[in-house]
Amino acid sequence: MENPVIGTIKPLLVLGATGVVGRGVVQAAVAAARPVIAVARDPVALERLGDEYPHAGLVVLAHRVGNEADGVELARRVRALGRPLAGVVAALAGNARRGRILDQPAAELARTLDEDLMPHLAAARALLPLLADGGRGGGYVMVGGPGSEYSWAGYGHRSVTAAALRMLACVLHEEARPLAVRVQLLSVDTPVRSQDMDPAACPQWPGALAIGQCALEMVGPGAGVAPTGAVVRYAPRVPGPSAAAQDPESHTPLAARCLHDARSLLRALTPVSYRNEASRHGSK
Repeated sequence: MENPVIGTIKPLLVLGATGVVGRGVVQAAVAAARPVIAVARDPVALERLGDEYPHAGLVVLAHRVGNEADGVELARRVRALGRPLAGVVAALAGNARRGRILDQPAAELARTLDEDLMPHLAAARALLPLLADGGRGGGYVMVGGPGSEYSWAGYGHRSVTAAALRMLACVLHEEARPLAVRVQLLSVDTPVRSQDMDPAACPQWPGALAIGQCALEMVGPGAGVAPTGAVVRYAPRVPGPSAAAQDPESHTPLAARCLHDARSLLRALTPVSYRNEASRHGSK
């Protein structure tokens, strides 16, 4: 039985709802008492997801968004529900296949772009007008993975696609302004830890729920102020001063941490006498 309070709130549409990040978004929305329209291609996985939240006002739609026609059909099905959208989170992700670009034919890159990038464009073209019809200036958030700024060694095709998604978000961010809809990319620079993984196994990876909570804040409205830029880099929250004191670098972006490590190494390799001399010159 649907919660009557949830039934009066405009739903959040989650694309890729049965994936690692998608499930985190759904979990975050349910915890915030927000209704969800969960979309994924696998009807069995969707049914299991619905069984996890029997009283959460979860609507499931088994649908694949692979091309323009798929996007149009999805928009038709969502419109038929008669529930204006509060926001969209597109957690669409392809398979991160390994391999050097130079070792594979050009058709492989075209296929990766077709599978990982074009669904985002098809979905946005179909769903942005629906979101605008909601009349509340909702948010459309695309979730991007690692490799958009720095190449991901061994995953060249994925890096090119991630960079293309980043630029697509920037373009859509500007083009959607007349619709009063905010389009943004939530850029996650590391792999994501699923709910089934041991947190101790990869402690530097963010959890899917934390990413879902961040995406939910970007969609708005929430307690905080949603960021307004086209690209928002995911950064873990610092729980409190005690946690920060235990590991002051644990919440520092990866690039900054690498730079800090490099500086520490150079400092350790530099003779003490030279460091003292340099310090005296620098203070003048």
